[in-house]
Amino acid sequence: MKTTLLRLIAALACVLAAYAEVMPAKDFNLEQMTGKWYLVGFATNAVWFVNHKDSMKVGTVMVEPTAGGDLDLSYANLNEDGSCWRMTHLAKKTDTPGRYTFHSQAWNNDNDMRIVDVVYNDYALVHTIKTKDGMSEVLNKLYSRTPETSAVLQQKFTQFSVETGIVPENIAILPKNAECPEA
Repeated sequence: MKTTLLRLIAALACVLAAYAEVMPAKDFNLEQMTGKWYLVGFATNAVWFVNHKDSMKVGTVMVEPTAGGDLDLSYANLNEDGSCWRMTHLAKKTDTPGRYTFHSQAWNNDNDMRIVDVVYNDYALVHTIKTKDGMSEVLNKLYSRTPETSAVLQQKFTQFSVETGIVPENIAILPKNAECPEA
């Protein structure tokens, strides 16, 4: 029991250290983030993900800046039964370009989201620290302008996720999926 607790404390210390070091991309350009992205990679140590990652597939993310510099994020994912799972967030800008915060009504958690690496016509690495009831988790997402991504980019995402405290078995490159019809 003592060893397990010590390992947990050490792992938490590593994750907290990773939180502090992850900064948004330099020269972040909000307007160039606009448009349709595919969510092709997902990584987190959250228990719910461990139990559901095998059923997850590529979904879409619509990114729309507001007049005030915030981000409207609209997620859609086609379920096995043909229905669509949808979720939206209004991510509020911070004083740091590329960093946004929002409260998720669906999951009742606070989110600190950073776009840490981006090539606007290709991919974006998104790092989010989710906090609920005083406990924090890391969630990394790989957005792509196409439903598929290169092995080099997949490796970049995997390496980034490991560096931010996610165990390799909790890093998923999602299989292709048909898209939800426009809402």
